[in-house]
Amino acid sequence: MGQCKCNAAACRTGAAPRRTMTAEFGRPLLSLAMMIAGIVMNAADFSLFRLPYVALGWYVMAYLPVGLPVIREAWERILDKDCFSEFTLMTVATLGAFYIGEYPEAVAVMLFYSVGELFQNRAVDRAKRNVGALLDTRPETASVVEKDGLRSVNPREVRVGGTIEVKAGERVPLDGVLTTESASFDTAALTGESVPRTIRRGEEVLAGMIAADRVVRIGVTKPFDKSALARILELVQDAAERKAPAELFIRRFARIYTPVVVGLALLVVALPYLYSLANPAMDYVFNDWLYRALVFLVISCPCALVVSIPLGYFGGIGAASRLGILFKGGNYLDAVTKIDTVVFDKTGTLTKGTFEVRGVEPAGGISPEELIGLAASAEANSTHPVAKAVVRYARKLGIGLMPATGVTEIAGQGLAAEAGGRKIIAGNIRLLSGFGVEFPDDIRQIGDTIVACAVDNVYAGYLLLADELKEDAPAAIGALKALGIENIQILSGDRQRIVTNFAAKLGVSQAYGDLLPEGKVRHVGGLKRDAANNVAFVGDGMNDAPVLALSDVGIAMGGLGSDAAIETADVVIQTDQPSKVAAAIRVGKITRRVVWQNIALAFGVKLVVMLLGAGGVATLWEAVFADVGVALIAILNAVRIQNMVK
Repeated sequence: MGQCKCNAAACRTGAAPRRTMTAEFGRPLLSLAMMIAGIVMNAADFSLFRLPYVALGWYVMAYLPVGLPVIREAWERILDKDCFSEFTLMTVATLGAFYIGEYPEAVAVMLFYSVGELFQNRAVDRAKRNVGALLDTRPETASVVEKDGLRSVNPREVRVGGTIEVKAGERVPLDGVLTTESASFDTAALTGESVPRTIRRGEEVLAGMIAADRVVRIGVTKPFDKSALARILELVQDAAERKAPAELFIRRFARIYTPVVVGLALLVVALPYLYSLANPAMDYVFNDWLYRALVFLVISCPCALVVSIPLGYFGGIGAASRLGILFKGGNYLDAVTKIDTVVFDKTGTLTKGTFEVRGVEPAGGISPEELIGLAASAEANSTHPVAKAVVRYARKLGIGLMPATGVTEIAGQGLAAEAGGRKIIAGNIRLLSGFGVEFPDDIRQIGDTIVACAVDNVYAGYLLLADELKEDAPAAIGALKALGIENIQILSGDRQRIVTNFAAKLGVSQAYGDLLPEGKVRHVGGLKRDAANNVAFVGDGMNDAPVLALSDVGIAMGGLGSDAAIETADVVIQTDQPSKVAAAIRVGKITRRVVWQNIALAFGVKLVVMLLGAGGVATLWEAVFADVGVALIAILNAVRIQNMVK
């Protein structure tokens, strides 16, 4: 129908302004009234209708309100060298019907086609509005705190480092850090979660959150265009450009299919004529065979396919967004349906990633406070959850941090830096071994996460930390197994003992620890060498980015996850819930099932009516009802995805 060739009509988040019912349906209603009046006058043998050209003129006037826009679009497409669009098919079919004297049918074909197009546009707009209402919630103003009070400005004008104030019930316009003691925030626009989240001083607040219970002040850390909400909007908008295989196939098919059916329609007229030349006994009536060809043209219109299929995938993307799952394209909706192997990172993915320091064991005459201060000074330069926990613990105790220089972060191990004139090494025991630092063997047997430290290449003790499984982690594993995915694995840079303990709690038998980022890459690469494996990797950290890129489907935790992981991933889970991995697969399966239902419906009905039309059984009335009816059913089926995903 009217949008099926624009490539992205069903896939943009910016919905057009809504028109009134009168503006939308005024022209079709006028044409319908005139067509019915014409049929009644003809049936009543109205004397005026018997005059030459009166009936033709009446039906032409009934035709023009709905026909002119289609004819105009057909002409524009022809100028753009698109001679076989659905607009051209409808124009040729209706003008042909006028030629053979089937005036009411000519009007009816264009009328019902136009009505079907209107319903299609409303369905597309609804899908756009669903996503737009969910995501496009950026405030137009920000209240900047200045010496003489508050100043309201465009969020784009607020500089990093400034402070903004957000009143209760207002939406946060920019990413930043909470400077108020603590507050509750509604995070539904970002995560899809209805339960408010409590954020404390020093913790991150994201654009799109709503201050739920009090006035808060936020120190801005990112410009407007780099905010979390802006990133989500960009991801959803970019999703329209990544077409699923079914979409790409239908578009390629339509470019071949339409010229072919036009050629077949010509043969419907030409072949009987040629046969009549060879067999004079055959009574060839040109208008009869032309009528059959016109029926063939009307029913061959591919709009049910090229509209409903993109709409189906966009519906799937929108429905997933409501759950806090962002697919970066319809192709990934298809890809997740083929997953049979799911590999999880541990920290921040299956666990909360909010480590807490539970103990300090200094060595070599260093006091606990000094050890904490030195470790935190180095770890302040890392975004790793363990590093954040150490810094948070130091600040909680009121221990000041020293500025660090010469910081070197070794992925999967820790950092080396200089602070207070001393060389500090803070990380796991592999890091200490790499720098040639000797340490007691007994710390190898500790079953929890530790940050081992060395000062000036001398072992200085360790900090003991603990992480917890996310509440829904066991449910996530169970949901994947319920989908028939049995090959579930855990990869981690933590020691094997820690990883094994976590895996046992989840019922996962394959768990691999002591892995550096390159080790994870090798492991997933080994899985992919078996062509039978379709691998999804689920991670959150910067060190997971290579594995996310390597896997068939990369899934990133978008709440706590690093920018590198989110940018590299194909699917982003804004809620940070591992159970949403199974939900993403279910959305993909539902979308794919609906899309193939539409393909089967459209092809099946069209084939039957085409054959009936060529045989002289189906009329233009059946053809237009079959074409428009199939398109509307397919569109409604695609829209149904929004209600199927809970």
